[in-house]
Amino acid sequence: MEPSLFESSSGDAPSAPLAARMRPRSLDDFVGQTHLVGEGRALRRAIESDSVPSIILWGPPGSGKTTLADVVAHATGARFVQLSAVNAGVADLRKVVAEAQASRRIGKRTVLFIDEIHRFNKAQQDAVLPFVEDGTITLIGATTENPSFEVNAALLSRARVFTLHALDDTDIERLVDRALSDSERGLGKLQVRLEAPARTALVNLANGDARSALGALEFAASIATPENGERVVTTAMIEDAMQRRATGYDKSGESHYDTISALIKSVRGSDPDAAVYWLARMLDAGEDPLFIARRLVILASEDVGLADSRGLAVAIAAQQAVHFIGMPEGFYPLAHATLYLATAPKSNSIGRAYSAALRDVRETRNDPVPLHLRNAPTGLMRELGYGRDYKYAHEDYATMAHEAGRPPSERLQQYLPENLCDRRYFEPGGQGEEPALQRWIAQRRNVRPGDERS
Repeated sequence: MEPSLFESSSGDAPSAPLAARMRPRSLDDFVGQTHLVGEGRALRRAIESDSVPSIILWGPPGSGKTTLADVVAHATGARFVQLSAVNAGVADLRKVVAEAQASRRIGKRTVLFIDEIHRFNKAQQDAVLPFVEDGTITLIGATTENPSFEVNAALLSRARVFTLHALDDTDIERLVDRALSDSERGLGKLQVRLEAPARTALVNLANGDARSALGALEFAASIATPENGERVVTTAMIEDAMQRRATGYDKSGESHYDTISALIKSVRGSDPDAAVYWLARMLDAGEDPLFIARRLVILASEDVGLADSRGLAVAIAAQQAVHFIGMPEGFYPLAHATLYLATAPKSNSIGRAYSAALRDVRETRNDPVPLHLRNAPTGLMRELGYGRDYKYAHEDYATMAHEAGRPPSERLQQYLPENLCDRRYFEPGGQGEEPALQRWIAQRRNVRPGDERS
């Protein structure tokens, strides 16, 4: 009997993609993820004893999430139902629940596998929540996105999260060799010979994605011309079939934030090699260059700051340049700014000064602006003392050399409210151009460099 809309299909049909046909039916055939399904691991014991709880499988594309669910489908005595969040809705969920309730009355459990569960909105996730909680269904969700952000907290609390990793090269090699030799579900009948350099290229370009590797292998084998009873697959065929490396990069997903974080921290850590590498990773994956430019502008003030004020000008110029010329040539100004900022002296004094000032804004009394600093556009305001006794700043600075021995409150006019007159928010660092600022600020505050400040 053909499977219904909701029933699991083994994927063994000849028309199914090679990756679907080659899915293992047992844990013994499962490749990779030994931290989850290796001998003695909790998830393996749960599958073997048919006692899998509600779980979320989180991992990159091609890491085996759907395959692991398929293993559960073959191992469980429960009714196994599969939905894809791409095309299923609340009505589909309700139908599954109704069938599960009917099965439960005759003593049969229902395991519901929802692929790409992160694509379900809150209402859809809420629709399944009470039935997971009361045991009507056991949920297995698969997602490439961080469940902390994409799965409702209530649903997440009722399921255990298992993290899958990208497969290593050895795992990919095993899967490729298995597909080449398997005459029932793989390419064995085609007598495909994968040249050694082509095998290396395939594994390298797959980047830990089993589905990508098997898909490229199948396509390359299909375009290979049979010679002397075999199909020889060359490196050129693999590269033509793959087109580009499987990056696993999602511009709206976790990899987007992880990679920009790596770029920022590499620049902050003054490692130009790492910084330009992460820049290349992002651009090669199709990241919005203006997003990167915005982050570099922030970096220029946050982490380079007054140690090299030219950094901000370089970053702004890069943003304008990439907006003006676009890609692919836009990588030049972006790389220019990235390398400049990575090799520039570093200071976070700007952020520290602002944070300290903001803390006082929020934690102390907000006194009125001192009278001598107020605007005085009308006669009444001037009569009330607005702007009175204000010293023109350029003349005020000129008195500094003659009055350096007097307290700051007597030497220069006060710009802070009276209750904060002793505050020192800006503390220049010791790199780049900031030591000169340190000396200037110390002189203005009438203290020697290194003296303790209030």
